[in-house]
Amino acid sequence: MKKIITASFVAAMAVASVNASSLTDRLNLLETEIIDLKKKAKKQNKKLNKIKAHDAGDNIKWSVDLRTAMDKVKYDMADGSTREKKALFTNRLWLNMAYSPNPQNVFKGQLSMYKAYGADFGQREDLSLNGFGFRGAGFDTFDWITNEALRDGRLSVRQAYWLYLGEKFLGADIPWTFSLGRRPSTGGFLANLRNDDTAQSPLGHIINVEFDGLSSKIDLSNITGVPGMSFKICMGLGSTNAVPRLGNLSSTDYSKSTGKKLDGSDILDDTQLAGFIFEPYNDGQFIVKATAFKAFNMPGFDSEAFAGAFQGGKAGFSQNGNMLGAAISIMVDGLTEEGFLADTKIFGSFAWSETDPNGNKYMLGLDPTALGFPAGSPGFGAKAGEAKSGTSYWIGAQVPVTEDGVFGLEYNHGSQYWRPFDYGEDTLGGSKLATRGDAIEAYFTYQITDALSAQVRYTRMDYDYAGSNGFFGSGGTPIDIDKAKAGASAFKTRGVTQADLQTMMASKPNKAIQQAIGGIMEENKMAMTPANQQVAGGQLAGEALNASFASAIVDKAEDLRFYIRYRF
Repeated sequence: MKKIITASFVAAMAVASVNASSLTDRLNLLETEIIDLKKKAKKQNKKLNKIKAHDAGDNIKWSVDLRTAMDKVKYDMADGSTREKKALFTNRLWLNMAYSPNPQNVFKGQLSMYKAYGADFGQREDLSLNGFGFRGAGFDTFDWITNEALRDGRLSVRQAYWLYLGEKFLGADIPWTFSLGRRPSTGGFLANLRNDDTAQSPLGHIINVEFDGLSSKIDLSNITGVPGMSFKICMGLGSTNAVPRLGNLSSTDYSKSTGKKLDGSDILDDTQLAGFIFEPYNDGQFIVKATAFKAFNMPGFDSEAFAGAFQGGKAGFSQNGNMLGAAISIMVDGLTEEGFLADTKIFGSFAWSETDPNGNKYMLGLDPTALGFPAGSPGFGAKAGEAKSGTSYWIGAQVPVTEDGVFGLEYNHGSQYWRPFDYGEDTLGGSKLATRGDAIEAYFTYQITDALSAQVRYTRMDYDYAGSNGFFGSGGTPIDIDKAKAGASAFKTRGVTQADLQTMMASKPNKAIQQAIGGIMEENKMAMTPANQQVAGGQLAGEALNASFASAIVDKAEDLRFYIRYRF
């Protein structure tokens, strides 16, 4: 029995040994396979990471900004009439692009669409709506407001530029940048607050137009020890003179164009701009920025074309001279360390502009002789070849009133000859910062979710002088609105109609106007010597001319806007 048990035990041990050996081999094999799988997975992860990195470098990153707004626009005219649009619905779409293959090189772009609901305000001529014409009457020569004014449903390029970020300038510890393309030149410093946007390059008080050009900035804070000190130069073209493809019979495509356009207006030369932006101090709380520039070959309407446009004709552009501008803007971002004042922003800005006419050109005035009045007659703005300067000041504050909402209040005032580059400012009632007079604005912006925000904004512009939203030449004539209103009333009481007054814009005063002028002179016992008669008559004629524009001059403008905006 013992032998049997012993033999069975030996046999069992032998079987167990064989099974154990087989299990160990299997475990070793399985472990080897796991190691191989890990190696393969590691290789695959490396390949996937390379693919991801390659795709991230090759693909443009997109973001969307869609704003749907309703505006109520109202104009009180100098002749007492009112024009308005009670509900204007618009869609503005921005498709933002960004691409950076490495930390030193960046591309940024933006495609834009801005249109009214169910309407096309694109390229066309419709003199029944606007005596100055649309595209084709001179506006096709530059694109300062391509993406800032209502048009059609096309996408167009609002921004497209590359940016180089350097660490050392000429070997010194000076970070620097260089950029070239269609630069971001609207929604600049301070103007960005009301629009709930990040500030772009220029100072919004003096420049707010789309522009093609270059900029280069050097950061001086490391070598001076002054926080945020920097200096940037900017240059560009506002229009380009070149014959378009198949633009003439000689087939000299893209050569310089000379002569006259079909509407009789001049062919415009290149419009150029050069300037700088200097930040003497910027620590994030106290921000100071200053700018100065000169623009060459500014476009405008001459006296005959300006007057003719009000008679139903076209007003082609001509080039009248140059322009200089400067501004200094200061913002305090946070008044205290804690509480709601820590997020309160207050700011102030002062700006200056000056015209530089070519020869005897008119830049901000009308030629009285072209309208049948004696040379030197008052009430016609700047005289031929006369330089005029203007100023503007602007103050404002933005205060958080809820956890996700801010309230803003702004006021600005412009003088008689104030003329900024604010054609693209985002107010359907006109540029508030270009106002020759007083403008006030209040808004409340609320962040609904991470992607959705809403804003209600009210803007009111009370003009002292006309031409705030005009071009140069006679289009920017600062007609005294109070005199225009008083003149319209005075001549109306003497039976002079608006049609009678409008004859003054293209010819000599008719009999009804001449009799009215004589009656006013006699009634006010004006000196009847020949010399004084001419002076007094010229002055009254100027007032009559102002009155003739009363139906086309805006006395006050209002824009009430509500929008919902998606950004992500």
